[in-house]
Amino acid sequence: MDLLLISDTHMPGRGRRLPDEVWRAVETVDVVVHAGDWVGVELLDELESRANRLVAVFGNNDGPQLRARLPEVARVELDGVRLAVVHETGQAAGRERRCAARYPDTDVLVFGHSHIPWDSVADNGLRLLNPGSPTDRRRQPTHTWMTARVSSGRLLDVELHHLEATAPG
Repeated sequence: MDLLLISDTHMPGRGRRLPDEVWRAVETVDVVVHAGDWVGVELLDELESRANRLVAVFGNNDGPQLRARLPEVARVELDGVRLAVVHETGQAAGRERRCAARYPDTDVLVFGHSHIPWDSVADNGLRLLNPGSPTDRRRQPTHTWMTARVSSGRLLDVELHHLEATAPG
């Protein structure tokens, strides 16, 4: 089962549109995971219509329309992998310890907020992934997103993708 991980799209606003590379991934993966900060409902509507399956949460910049449609925390099991999605996890220092305590029955936690890609493992084996942002790179050199695969209870082939900062979005 193939996954696309995105967050912090901030559309409309900082992001005008998802890069073509991301849309191509949306069309081919089994599950799109969005870790919040959509800003407008238009992208949610479009992803719901184009993605095979969408697992998503609201972020701190998302207003009442998005909060009415999305949870603060989403939990799903994908081919034996227990996945949770949340927007914020707090400061980087101590993140693994805090998240392991907060999500003890989770194999993979996808989060956003910082726009900084993150891939680490807590002492209890919890894998923490932040795909960055495909539309609002902030202080990062490139726009980013992740792909991964789950199979028979294992997360495999996690890849951080980069798009040059000069690209639209």
